[in-house]
Amino acid sequence: MKILNVTIQAIVLTAIVSACVPSKKYKELVAREKTCTEELEKYRKSSDSFEAASKDLGTKYEIASKDVSKLKQDTTSIGNTLRFLKRDYSQLLEQHESLEKSFDKLKNLSAKETATLQSELEAKNKELQSKENALLKLDQELKAKEVLLKEREKRVNELEEAIRKKDATVQLLKAKVANALVGFENKGLTVVQKNGKIYVSLEAKLLFKSGSTFVEPEGKVALIELGKALETEKDLEIVVEGHTDVDKLISPTSPKNNWELSVLRSTSVVEILLANSNMIPSQIMAAGRGEFFPVSTTDKAKNRRIEVIISPNLNELFEIISND
Repeated sequence: MKILNVTIQAIVLTAIVSACVPSKKYKELVAREKTCTEELEKYRKSSDSFEAASKDLGTKYEIASKDVSKLKQDTTSIGNTLRFLKRDYSQLLEQHESLEKSFDKLKNLSAKETATLQSELEAKNKELQSKENALLKLDQELKAKEVLLKEREKRVNELEEAIRKKDATVQLLKAKVANALVGFENKGLTVVQKNGKIYVSLEAKLLFKSGSTFVEPEGKVALIELGKALETEKDLEIVVEGHTDVDKLISPTSPKNNWELSVLRSTSVVEILLANSNMIPSQIMAAGRGEFFPVSTTDKAKNRRIEVIISPNLNELFEIISND
């Protein structure tokens, strides 16, 4: 964005010095540059926030899944230990009862033998009490693990459901956009879904003549259809990016270079989208990337394009993350 600001400022300065651009055109360019800069910064921060949240969500989902797996293992292990302790406890009870019976039978034996049996009985009583304490502790730990396991499973289910809804929403929106633009599939227009976003790519040949920033009639039809498909979707963030090839554009008048050409083209697309639909201006922005984000190293025509990047609203996922 810094490069974009410097380039636009240089363009405006050159325009003033050379007196090639009328005063009205200069003011329009300055206003457009200011708007583009402010909106680009706003949506850059928003995009960074969404991407960070998406990564954070993936990390928390992975941690939660691992916790659930570990808790299940712990629950199984504690359950096994509990069963063994119950078995030992039953055996000790039987031994205790047997010793009590033997003690009753041998009450009339010598004092030494009686003392020995009494000592053995006390030892067994202590061992039995120790087993009971251990059994109670494990039982409490098992219950606590079961509660934690249920909470973790609930959290994982919430995350899975939120992700499923987001993916389903993106898929439905992609289908809606693709259906609206079905007549332009073989004319340099593609619709793809990646990284949780929808990318509508329109090659420059569909929209503009060489070096021009004015949208051609056929391209305008495609943009109007796209605007109609998106105008009812109020929970979206939309970025319109202009891209050029590496061929240098040198002109004494606007646009003077690839940076300015890409920005002015994206702005022209935004103006058509807003003028022919009920889209909300605050949810859309225009940006230019010049020749610095090519999609092909062999076909320059593919690099001359407009990309409409549609991002879903992630507020529900943010809420789940913030409550974790």
